[in-house]
Amino acid sequence: MSNKSTITEFLLLPFTDTRELQLLHFALFLGIYLAALLGNGLILSAVACHHRLHTPMYFFLLNLALLDLGCISTTLPKAMANALWDTRAISYQGCAAQVLFFVFFIGAEYSLLTIMAYDRYVAICKPLHYGSLLGSRACAQMAAAAWGSGFLNAVLHTANTFSLPLCQGNAVDQFFCEITHILKLSCSDAYLREVRTLAFSVFLAFCCFVFIVFSYVQIFSVVLRMPSEQGRHKAFSTCLPHLAVVSLFLSTGIFAYLKPPSISSPSLDLMVAVLYSVLPPAVNPLIYSMRNQELKHAVRKLFYTSSFSTNNMHKILIGFLQTNTLSPNS
Repeated sequence: MSNKSTITEFLLLPFTDTRELQLLHFALFLGIYLAALLGNGLILSAVACHHRLHTPMYFFLLNLALLDLGCISTTLPKAMANALWDTRAISYQGCAAQVLFFVFFIGAEYSLLTIMAYDRYVAICKPLHYGSLLGSRACAQMAAAAWGSGFLNAVLHTANTFSLPLCQGNAVDQFFCEITHILKLSCSDAYLREVRTLAFSVFLAFCCFVFIVFSYVQIFSVVLRMPSEQGRHKAFSTCLPHLAVVSLFLSTGIFAYLKPPSISSPSLDLMVAVLYSVLPPAVNPLIYSMRNQELKHAVRKLFYTSSFSTNNMHKILIGFLQTNTLSPNS
C-alpha cells in the first residue's frame, strides 16, 4: 500500500495553542509578509522601469527579489491561515507542493548568490572584461541555470521524499513541510537514499561556498590596493550588501541544520526555521537599498511618477466633471 493512500494529510507544529497568541502571530506574520511583498515588489518595479538599472548586477538582483517572493510565499501564507483558523492540517498534496517549491526557491537563490559573487569578482578584478564576460546573453544563461538547477534539485528531493513509506504518524515537527522532518516519519531504510541525495546537495552547496569565499578574497585583495579612497568606498558599497545577504542566508541555514542536538527543542526549531525561511526574504530588500544610491533614486522616482500620474488623473476627472456640470444641456 502506498504512503499516499495511508496518509491524506499532515499536522504542522503550531506556534502556540493559546487563541490570543495565535491571532498575534497571524498579525505579526501578516506584517512581515506585506513588508516582504512591498520591498521586493519595489525592487522589481524599480529595476524593470529604469534603464539605468538595466545592468548585470541589477538583473541578478531582480531575480533574487523574485526568488525571495516565491520563498516566503511558499511557507508564510499557510502558517498565517493555520494561525487564523486554529488548525494544524495541511493536505498530502499541499505538503508535497511546499517541499517542492521551498527546495526550488532556496536552491535557486543559493545558486544565484554564487553567480552574483562572480559578477562582483569580474566587475572589480577584471573590469576590462566585464562587458564580454557578463553580456546580456551570458547573464540570461546564468540566471536560467540557477532557476533550472534549483528546479531539478527540488524535483529529485521531493520525488525521493514522498516515495518513502511513512508509518511514524503524520505529525511534522515544523511549521511547514520540511524534508528532514518528513524523513523522521519514514519506517524503512529507504530514507537512506534521500539522505545520500541530501549529502550530495550539501557537497555542491559547499563548493558554491568555497567559490564565494575565493571570489571575495580576490575582491578584497584588489580593493585594498586601490590608491583612491573614493574607489575603495564605491567597490565596498557594491559588495557589502551581497556579502551581508550571503552571510544571513548561510548563517541561519547552517545554525538550523548543524546546531548541537543538546540545545534542540521544538520551540527553538520553530524560531530558527522562521529565521532562515522568513527573515532573509523580508530584509534582503532593506539590505540592498541601504547603501545603494542608484536604487534609492530609482525607488523615489517610481513613487514620484506614480504620484504624478495619480494627480494628473485626478485633475482630468475633476475637469471632466466640471465641463459636464457647466454644459448647456445639463
